[in-house]
Amino acid sequence: MAQQPVKLDVTIVGGGMITYDLLLPSLYHLQRTGIVRKLDVCALNTPPLRTLLEGADFREAFPGQSFTPHPSLSESPDKAFPELYKEVVAAMAPGNLVVVAMPDNLHYDVVTHALQHDQHVLCVKPLVLKHAQAVEIEKLALEKGRFVGVEYHKRFDRRALMARRAYRLGQFGAFIMGEARLIEPYYYRHSNFQNWFTSDRTDPFTYIGCHYVDIIYFITGLKPVQVSVQGIKGKFPNGNEAFMWSHGRVTWENGALLSVVNGLGYPNDAAGSNDQGMTMYCEGKDQTGLVFHDDHNRGVAYSYLEGIGPGGSKYNYVSPDFYRLIDWEGPGYRPIGYGYESVAGITEAVHRVESAGAGLAPAAALAKRREMIRQIDGQGLIATPANSSINELVVEAARASVTHDAAPVRILYGDHPHIEEKSR
Repeated sequence: MAQQPVKLDVTIVGGGMITYDLLLPSLYHLQRTGIVRKLDVCALNTPPLRTLLEGADFREAFPGQSFTPHPSLSESPDKAFPELYKEVVAAMAPGNLVVVAMPDNLHYDVVTHALQHDQHVLCVKPLVLKHAQAVEIEKLALEKGRFVGVEYHKRFDRRALMARRAYRLGQFGAFIMGEARLIEPYYYRHSNFQNWFTSDRTDPFTYIGCHYVDIIYFITGLKPVQVSVQGIKGKFPNGNEAFMWSHGRVTWENGALLSVVNGLGYPNDAAGSNDQGMTMYCEGKDQTGLVFHDDHNRGVAYSYLEGIGPGGSKYNYVSPDFYRLIDWEGPGYRPIGYGYESVAGITEAVHRVESAGAGLAPAAALAKRREMIRQIDGQGLIATPANSSINELVVEAARASVTHDAAPVRILYGDHPHIEEKSR
């Protein structure tokens, strides 16, 4: 039978910062290119939905484009709808896309609900906080023939892709010692973070340190075997207690060590919106190799007339690499950068998987989709439950460590990978 044209209806679950800054604009552009058809956004209440619908950035960049809000904007802004996403997803036709943009501890429920209702999934990192849950999701997705992509966008950074190729060609030697940092802005402490980024749920290593653990694995293929994370607590303006800072040490299977520093504390008045970067030292034959990524100052700086930079600052290191809106040959503006390319790459993978089975009988379509999913898993470029669940082992170990004063936690592989806490 001739293959049928496919367009994806997309429901974003979560209306917060990442939806505003990256997910919605990326999907709006994919709507222009014909990959996406209809967009719905489901949030806890109406204020974030109103911000997304009425934001000047969206009107200028994506004229004439919109989405269906859930709940309706006619609802009281004080009324919460924590279970509404279940109804919205259940009402979708099979074989479309659910984008999970919720706090880390809520990912499992939303992802499994989407798969149970026969939808593909794009999930912000980390996928889940338990390795067993990642394995369960992998099995459920393959059973349904639906693709799950995890939005580790640093995999789409050309720096990481260049380093991956060169490392695997043996041009650096073997990774042996490294350090990474990602300090998010102080103003996060005054955002909705104070309602969910609490010490009983997450920590800076779990939230953002996982990016650099994933990148070391992505570049080298080495597996982490031990994690130790020390956290420093503070209180949000609303009084909720959180780990504001963390220092992690990850040991890899070849004995290499990675130090990871994270926090919510980059000064609002400082030049960058955050501070991030990575250094890898490698051992070669009678020499050493080096990978150095300055992800903080990428060679572009602006000084604005008004304080329109992150945190209200005037002078900024402006990264052209992660996400920017620029002029293009169409209406409004278009997104560029590895953040957009990550969202587009996962969405286009979903589109390929769904298109592969279009027009076929149900059993043949399921077999074809499973074949495509296995191919993407094997390529290892897009993070999936099958090829990146070491990340779940790491965050599970990190949570066990940071809540027990940096106790070392081992990661054991084999038929049933799991963590093992050392006796205290």
